[in-house]
Amino acid sequence: MALSDSALSELMEVFRSGEGTDFIRECVRVAMQDLIDTEASSVIGAGRYERTETRTTERNGSRPRLLTTHAGDIQLAVPKLRSGSFFPSILSPRRRIDQALYAVVMEAYVHGVSTRSVDDLVVALGGTGISKSEVSRICAGLDETVGAFRTRRLDHVRFPLRLSGRHLSACADRAGDGGVQSGRGRHRRH
Repeated sequence: MALSDSALSELMEVFRSGEGTDFIRECVRVAMQDLIDTEASSVIGAGRYERTETRTTERNGSRPRLLTTHAGDIQLAVPKLRSGSFFPSILSPRRRIDQALYAVVMEAYVHGVSTRSVDDLVVALGGTGISKSEVSRICAGLDETVGAFRTRRLDHVRFPLRLSGRHLSACADRAGDGGVQSGRGRHRRH
């Protein structure tokens, strides 16, 4: 759809006057909300206030969701369902706190900072704060990741070793009797 010259000039004037960001933010909010409502209707099998044979559940209010964009923050309403769950595919589940902030929380946990101090740190970094339970949930995920790393198998990898300028391989299969084999040949044992 092409805009007429007068509509285009009006739009350009809105941007020049500084009101353009509010206009864009509202356009993005309306478009995102329509996409969320359409996806929810697809999951439910019926539109809002619609009765159909294919309906699987019902809407049960909505929960607010703050989405940060380049034009500013947008408040969206994510529908709740009476049975089952719904989360829009166009939103990221971890968008509640920025990924950089997520990394700061994990780093603070690694260094032993208390959950209350982490909340103060998040506020100091410009966030709105973070609950103790959210910090605990993030740290539990970190514990799982670290645990998986610590208990991974290492027998499928050869680990080279450098001593005194010689390249040594600690691979018992090549050395024969479990000794250490160097890049120049087998070392003699004294």
